[in-house]
Amino acid sequence: MSDRNDLRQATAKVLDPTDVDGVLSQTYYSTAAGAGSRPAEANGEKPTHYKVICISMYTEDLKRLDTMVDSLKARGLTKANRSALIRYALGAVNLETVPKGL
Repeated sequence: MSDRNDLRQATAKVLDPTDVDGVLSQTYYSTAAGAGSRPAEANGEKPTHYKVICISMYTEDLKRLDTMVDSLKARGLTKANRSALIRYALGAVNLETVPKGL
């Protein structure tokens, strides 16, 4: 068996086979029209219970957030991450105590 087939089989156990084929055939990063996109049948239904967003944060705030996540993980909360901590903070905030100059 070739190295390429070995790699394809090992990677397919972890990733979506459509993505694996695209990356290994070098069409995933191609500039050709439609390259890297999944076929319509592979997309399926998109989840509606969450959305991926992008926010800007100061580097010092990110360092603080990462330190907090590391602390939680050290205490045994192995699934702690930035998103989970931000979601927790959103639930704990008291809007009546938020300063006006925010």
